[in-house]
Amino acid sequence: MYSLNDLQAIVEKSFGELQLPIEPRNLYEPISYTLSLGGKRVRPILCLMSANLFSDIVDKAVKPAIALEIFHNFTLIHDDIMDNADVRRGKPTVHKKWNPNVAILSGDAAIIVAYKYVAQTDPALLPEILKVFNATALEVCDGQQFDMEYEKLPVVTEDDYLRMIELKTSVLLAAAAKIGAILGGASLQDGERLYNFGRNLGLAFQLQDDLLDTYGDPKVFGKAIGGDIISNKKTFLMINALKLATQPSQVALQKILKNEAIAPEEKIASVKAIYDEVGVKEITEKKIDFYYKLALAEIAKISVREERKEAILSYAEKIMGRKS
Repeated sequence: MYSLNDLQAIVEKSFGELQLPIEPRNLYEPISYTLSLGGKRVRPILCLMSANLFSDIVDKAVKPAIALEIFHNFTLIHDDIMDNADVRRGKPTVHKKWNPNVAILSGDAAIIVAYKYVAQTDPALLPEILKVFNATALEVCDGQQFDMEYEKLPVVTEDDYLRMIELKTSVLLAAAAKIGAILGGASLQDGERLYNFGRNLGLAFQLQDDLLDTYGDPKVFGKAIGGDIISNKKTFLMINALKLATQPSQVALQKILKNEAIAPEEKIASVKAIYDEVGVKEITEKKIDFYYKLALAEIAKISVREERKEAILSYAEKIMGRKS
């Protein structure tokens, strides 16, 4: 069995050896820049850990694991343009460091690079891996489209929001886990269990991200706190505040959201005060715990020795204890 440190070293070594063309510089340099910002590398590590559940050799899973991370970073490049975000992982976003046109095209190129890595999968398993990868890639786009549409809707339900983040975020973690399982030689049943584990962990992960955006430490979080509030995003927190606040607080919250002249700091403080009044932080933490326990229940069903599950369980705990 590989330790987390072993797998992290494999992932970072693979990215260190990633060779992109030099020219045109403004096409490939933004990809290298984005990947160099690091991040938690959750998807490739989860892919390798899932493979390691069933096999002591993870070599087959390395290229697809790298592909998943490159695809994830493509989504971040384009997502930052759509959100007009200035900072990613404490550094300027690609469209701010270069310009939006460069960011769009570099993101497009990153998808192709990701597929080049997927194509280096064991030929016998490639059709099955591509089926998962392609379905997931489209689902991520579905989720992003729903996210943009929800910004214009007056009301978004909690169920709508959870489905959107499932598509936008959690299905990629689910795919990482399932692809790793396939490459590790898992049964179809265990592959589905790993998929469901990743999906539920992804939901908990995104809800935690929503929570950190309001209640996190900006020095640790890697970006400014309150970005979701400033952009009027209908996050799990906002949806529950609008649903559960007293009538006067609901009216006050709607006025704050419609007031384009309000200073960002004042807007964040005012909305957060209503969140605190409703107990949104505790409600969100409870939902995070709900999905995390569902994820752990899927691992419990997997048909390998209990000691082989220790690494992935420890990693899930580490992810959910994050502050950034």
